Amino acid sequence: MKSAAVVNFAPEKGSVEIREVEKPVIGADDVLLEVANVGVCGSDLHQWTADHSWPVNYPVVLGHEFGGHIVETGSGVEGWKEGDRVVSETAAIIDQRNPMSRRGLYNLDPTRKGFGYGVDGAMTKYVRVPSRILHSVPDSLAFEHACLTEPCCVAYNAVVRNARIEPGDRVVVLGPGTIGILCAAMARLCGAEVALVGLESDRHRLAIASEHYGSEGIVGDPMDWARRRDGLGCDGVIDAAGASATLKIAIDIVRPAGWISKVGWGPQSLGFNLDPLVQKNVTLQGSFSHNWPIWERVLALLASGQLDVKPIIGGVWPIDKWHDAFEKMHKGEVVKSVLKPI
Repeated sequence: MKSAAVVNFAPEKGSVEIREVEKPVIGADDVLLEVANVGVCGSDLHQWTADHSWPVNYPVVLGHEFGGHIVETGSGVEGWKEGDRVVSETAAIIDQRNPMSRRGLYNLDPTRKGFGYGVDGAMTKYVRVPSRILHSVPDSLAFEHACLTEPCCVAYNAVVRNARIEPGDRVVVLGPGTIGILCAAMARLCGAEVALVGLESDRHRLAIASEHYGSEGIVGDPMDWARRRDGLGCDGVIDAAGASATLKIAIDIVRPAGWISKVGWGPQSLGFNLDPLVQKNVTLQGSFSHNWPIWERVLALLASGQLDVKPIIGGVWPIDKWHDAFEKMHKGEVVKSVLKPI
């Protein structure tokens, strides 16, 4: 049985197309998941435009933000059955003997491979998933919302685990993409005053974040907002922009003894002096991916309605309209596109 899939087949720009792929064969510890919805991530766009900075196993089915129903279980799978509603983490392959995996930080296992670049992802009808990374989705949570658990977990890790927000803090988020907006929402849940910073072309996204998540939108220089309370700068910065240059902005606007949580990727060289980071005694923290307890917390937030992803979803497209969904996101016309397999 073959199904339509969105496949990234080569490293050159534009090397993505619909192909017919075979139904995956699962192993003893896997489940076969029938995909209900899959989110389009910025990394999917970067592989499409060929400006990514990570290795890709071509050809590969794209898609790592997904949920659906279990339709088959391997012989060694326990605790799951056909028909269960689930979402999946991204760590498709890990070394369980690696010291980081043994600590529960398998997201930091250097040999980790994820869906959509290391192994076939979910922009198709069926995907093979190790049962160890499944999470149950309550009936009350629609799959077009549940499939965005993964970017919410990225934001949770950057804001809750890898920053040190206290209620009343003033926090600047750089970059109003999906992750930036969700980071702003998380920071507000933690009790911070939040400014979300973007470019002139980002006004639509900034308005969505302001209306639905309570952040203040800033186009251009955030220095005045950062210094408004006492002239020293904001308490913390979450750098969610896909460029290295924004780190300089973060260092400039953060107060002495403040913190920066950097979650945005950018392959560019820095090209500026880091002495102010030292002089201000600022903590610079990287934030990558997520693990089991973060997923459980985020699903609880989504199910309770404390975190609502509906405002960022710009539409749901069938798999064969993937190009339209990618273009809408790439041009900034929508924050997040969601696909539905045929």
